[in-house]
Amino acid sequence: MIKYSLKCDQGHSFESWFKSGEAFGKLVDAGMLQCEICGSGTVEKQLMAPAVRSEKGAMEPVVAAPERPLSAPSNPAEAAMKALREKVEANSEYVGLSFAKEARAMHAGEAPERSIYGEAKLDDARKLLEDGVPVTPLPFAPKRKSN
Repeated sequence: MIKYSLKCDQGHSFESWFKSGEAFGKLVDAGMLQCEICGSGTVEKQLMAPAVRSEKGAMEPVVAAPERPLSAPSNPAEAAMKALREKVEANSEYVGLSFAKEARAMHAGEAPERSIYGEAKLDDARKLLEDGVPVTPLPFAPKRKSN
């Protein structure tokens, strides 16, 4: 596997993993590679710093640490995900692994309607949709709450 730093013709930078350099080339040639931020199909590799093995065998980057904290969004898509997470967490009740049960109970009128979020097995989520229960997957994993 190889990780490339990429940039689209709109100036968005992002990273992605590929099976090989040849696999990257095939995807580009077939028009199957798009910017993860804006969807542009014109994407090219950026200059990258190599990673080298130390004497102990661990991978060590040859570049300085980033100037931004790891928790800060690095692009508009990450900022949008962070804002969405904050809005969901501020305006919804976390029900954890009871999500499917709670959503079904609200849909059946057995529980008060409210905005909830949580976790569900793929089969349980599929059954909710098949039964007409209005649910949607979130593009992030909920932070596990304790107590």
